Amino acid sequence: MSDTNFPKINRAIPRKRFQVGEYSVTVLGEVESPDIASYQFIMAFVADGKQEPALYITSEKTPPKDRHEGSHRLRVINSAMSEIMDTADHWKDIDTFTPEAMKLGMQILGLSGEQPSQLM
Repeated sequence: MSDTNFPKINRAIPRKRFQVGEYSVTVLGEVESPDIASYQFIMAFVADGKQEPALYITSEKTPPKDRHEGSHRLRVINSAMSEIMDTADHWKDIDTFTPEAMKLGMQILGLSGEQPSQLM
């Protein structure tokens, strides 16, 4: 089952991998997608034993008309919502995006007591 809000990915390169609680987390870069959004990075949280991610956090290039707010948007996508959480230039940097997206995802999934371990 795939949710209509979820990113459609034709091709992407895994940049980082983590395990946090019962979730494997992958940060994808160089994303090719048929979606309207232009993804810089996609962080996907997949529960152990599941095929589809339960949660996505994305860094998307801001449309030109909205760039005065910042070059990239941070979006949270799950089966219940697709919501822009912030717009700023620093979301284009993987080293800024990764820890902040991880913290946000862990909060949403109730994993605050867990410690992420980096696998890649």
